[in-house]
Amino acid sequence: MKKILIGMIAILFFAASFVALSSDAGAAEYVGAKKCKMCHMKQFKSWEKTSLADSFEALKPGVKAEAKKKAGLDADKDYTSDAGCLKCHTTGYGKPGGFTTIDATPELAGVQCESCHGPGSEYLVTMKKNKEYTLAEVKAQGLVVPSEDEAGCMACHGEGNPFKDKGFNFKEALEKTHDHHPLKKQH
Repeated sequence: MKKILIGMIAILFFAASFVALSSDAGAAEYVGAKKCKMCHMKQFKSWEKTSLADSFEALKPGVKAEAKKKAGLDADKDYTSDAGCLKCHTTGYGKPGGFTTIDATPELAGVQCESCHGPGSEYLVTMKKNKEYTLAEVKAQGLVVPSEDEAGCMACHGEGNPFKDKGFNFKEALEKTHDHHPLKKQH
């Protein structure tokens, strides 16, 4: 009986290890806006002035109290660990290398570059290695060009957003973040 139990435990351990290794193996991870800033300073400075940059702060008790009340939320509640809020107020929540907690991953608080452009660990390598990279090359490494669909902006600005009645205009939002600051090298 003891041998059977040890054998079953070994099989379960092996199976769990295989699933853990295969599910996220090779997955790109989040690097944070400070890495993006090294080459995209104008875009960073423009983004830094938006509500996206400090969206995590809005989850704290008493912050944006009137807006929370209007949306039917408790203005005095601390939402900084609420999974339903973190998925849209942080970068990469619930994904490999993404935000976990403010203590563990403070560099990923707020809606940063990678919230719209995808985790950067892979395409950052391509950009650093070859300064003459093409858009196709970095897209192949995971760079996302923002879109208005459910996989893009509407994942947070659509259904399930308690502030959706505020309205969301994709083109206006894009211009406010950094569209008006062209890249040094057009791809």
